[in-house]
Amino acid sequence: MQLPGRETRLAEPPCSEMPALVQALAPALRPHLDRPFALLGHSLGALVAFELARELRRQQAPPPVHLFVLGHSAPHIAAGCAPVHRLPDDEFVAEVRRMGGTPDEVLAHAELRALMLPILRADFALSEGYRYADAPPLACPITALGGLADEHVSRERLQGWQMQTSATFSLHMLPGGHFFLHSARPLVLELVARQLAPHLAVA
Repeated sequence: MQLPGRETRLAEPPCSEMPALVQALAPALRPHLDRPFALLGHSLGALVAFELARELRRQQAPPPVHLFVLGHSAPHIAAGCAPVHRLPDDEFVAEVRRMGGTPDEVLAHAELRALMLPILRADFALSEGYRYADAPPLACPITALGGLADEHVSRERLQGWQMQTSATFSLHMLPGGHFFLHSARPLVLELVARQLAPHLAVA
């Protein structure tokens, strides 16, 4: 999914509130849900994918056959991090640089940084403003993936995703840090393909 404020939607203001985001995403996706589909998200995207699955359920839309959540604590577990989205630019950039994932070339280039900072701040605001609400577990299987060297998301925090499904759950720890989906991409793709193989065979 390409969210507002990114790539070809760069001119649109980024969304900083989860309910508004998933309420916009669900009806936009519904015309494409006429065949088996899965949802996958990394870091903040894992929360978006999870809340999107719950929003689809509320709208009585077809459910995903599988939910893949990468590099994010289970939603009912408090993040425990100090908010950063309102920090002054220099402090905010330092925090973004510390987390990794954003090329230094972008952060060092004045024009690119000016373009990216509002988007990054919106992402942090979306994450920091997230409030989990109790609801029945999802009916689809959930697979959680994490990086063995991820300083932000432990195995225990990933294990908590098991409470969010009434179906099967699996957890896989892969080599790499928070952005293991890039460094361990072949392993990620292999795991996803293995889980979806039964559905691809009948699609």
